[in-house]
Amino acid sequence: MSTETVAVESKAPEAPRGMRKNGKQWHIPRKAFRPTAGLTSYEEREKRRLAMAVTKAKEKEMKEEKEAERQQRIQKIKDKRAAKEEKERYAKMAEKMHKKRVERLKRKEKRNKLLNS
Repeated sequence: MSTETVAVESKAPEAPRGMRKNGKQWHIPRKAFRPTAGLTSYEEREKRRLAMAVTKAKEKEMKEEKEAERQQRIQKIKDKRAAKEEKERYAKMAEKMHKKRVERLKRKEKRNKLLNS
């Protein structure tokens, strides 16, 4: 048995073209300009447009969901801060006033808040 059974297939190297006139041998040789080479049929373009529209709609939906989640987080933080400030305000009032009177004021302000909203 011989160990040379594996055949290595590779592209045959191009024949050397000689020296370039401008001296820039490191550049790859250019191919001829073919204006009709990149044209696609109308059906293919329509398919591509439709796929792009579907993708854009999905991206927009995902962005809207992400923004909605972000707004919810922001609102939650704002609500927490407002509750904390209110609690601190009532604590300050409790230092100066009687506890029962502070509770009455809380209930009164809650009623007013419900009526206003």
